[in-house]
Amino acid sequence: MPKVLILYAHPAAELSRTNRLMLEAAARLPEVQVHDLYEQYPDFHIDVDREQQLLSSAELIVMQHPIHWYSMPALQKEWLDRVLARGWAFGHDGLALQGKRFWLVATTGGEAASYSSGGRHGHRFADFLPPYQQTARLCGMQWMEPLILHGAHHIPPLEFQHHVERYLQGLQA
Repeated sequence: MPKVLILYAHPAAELSRTNRLMLEAAARLPEVQVHDLYEQYPDFHIDVDREQQLLSSAELIVMQHPIHWYSMPALQKEWLDRVLARGWAFGHDGLALQGKRFWLVATTGGEAASYSSGGRHGHRFADFLPPYQQTARLCGMQWMEPLILHGAHHIPPLEFQHHVERYLQGLQA
C-alpha cells in the first residue's frame, strides 16, 4: 500500500496547469497514491468506509487544493465532515489517525504580497491556516509546514520547477 495519500480537491481541475503538473510528478513516485476527490465523487456521495481505509494505510496525508474563498473547496470540506468522524478520527477511541503526518499543499491566484495586512486580502496567509492546524491537532496528526504556491496562474517556469522539486522532496521525506 502507498505510504503517501494525496487528497486532491479541485472543482475545475482541467483549468489548473500547476496542480496537474504537480500531481503528474507525484504520481510517478512509487509510494504515492493520488486520490482525486472531484473525480471520485462528482455527486458528493462519499464512500466513508473506503476513505477511512485509504487513510488508515497512509503515513503521510496530503491535502492538496486551490484556496477558494480563503479556505478549501466544497467537496474537501464535505469529505472532512463525513470521513473524519467522532470515534474514528477524534474523540473517545478516535485514534485512527494518531501520529500520521498531515501536509497542506495549496495554490493561490494571488501573489504572496497580497497576503499581508496592507495587501488585497488584508491578512497574512498564515492567518487562514488555523482550521487546518486544528484539524490535524484534533486528530492527533503531526502538522507539517504547508507548501503554498502563490500566484499560480502566472508563475515563471524556473520558479515553478523549484516548487515542484520542494513538493517531491516533501513527499519522499
